[in-house]
Amino acid sequence: MLNYYSTKRKKKTLATYGAMMKGYIKNNMPNQAIDLFYKIENPDKIIIMFVFNACASLGTSEALDLTKKTLEKMPKTFYSDSYILCSVLDALMTCGDVKYAESIYNSSTNKTLPMYGAMMKGYLENNDPEKAIELFKQITDPSEVVFNLYFNACASLGTSEALDLTKKTLEKMPKTFYSNSYILCSVLDALMKCGDVKYAESIYNSSTNKTLPMYGAMMKGYIKNNSPGKAIHLFKQIEKPSEVNLIVFFNACAQLRTQEALSLVKQTVKKMPKSYYLNSRLLTSLLDALIKCGDSSSGEILFQK
Repeated sequence: MLNYYSTKRKKKTLATYGAMMKGYIKNNMPNQAIDLFYKIENPDKIIIMFVFNACASLGTSEALDLTKKTLEKMPKTFYSDSYILCSVLDALMTCGDVKYAESIYNSSTNKTLPMYGAMMKGYLENNDPEKAIELFKQITDPSEVVFNLYFNACASLGTSEALDLTKKTLEKMPKTFYSNSYILCSVLDALMKCGDVKYAESIYNSSTNKTLPMYGAMMKGYIKNNSPGKAIHLFKQIEKPSEVNLIVFFNACAQLRTQEALSLVKQTVKKMPKSYYLNSRLLTSLLDALIKCGDSSSGEILFQK
């Protein structure tokens, strides 16, 4: 249908190109968006932003080259557009050119929260959580997205220093942000990975809206802190576990390596939606649990299917 309309219209406007590029990116077809971009003689700000988004989706060396070439040809006036700069930073970071992203970021005189977020996210993607944390300290009023990235950085470090930073930041964080399940999930992940199980439990227990990712963060944390029994106990409280919840559950059973754990695995598999069998990560966790709990024959049968 998209191709029909794109070829049917004789005169394509920039708005039409933009709508098509946006659609391709949304449908995980960044290469088609880029192919369309090459057909445009004088792209506007929206088109430029979309091509950077497409490059970020690809994250390849070719996408990095296109990002740099597009930047060179882009009108200088576009550099004052914070939305474009945010997309540029995201593309450069995702494609692995941290230094170029830093040079663009440092030369900007109007740093917005989304730009801080793009840089922090990029540092995390490039395994440099310390720089994400340093950048966070420069922000006067962080947004919920920025807080979320900050706690992800602390979780990546998993040190006593990161734990202290997590706790201090929680004390200063606006109380309204506690209703954001994404932030709470990141907080739980950070606390658990930094080894403070009791603090994580207190935050989890005080939450009135426990989401599946929050259950997952707690379960993963219990496994990391050698408490698979607690992870399994938490799993039993979930009415409709997600695929991720099931993966973590099987990991907990594999860590226990007991007959009781094997029995739980088999009971859970019987109730598991058939569609979940298409998830290779889930099947790997299931096989691992069966074998480590001493049922190699069931593991071999499942593997042969």
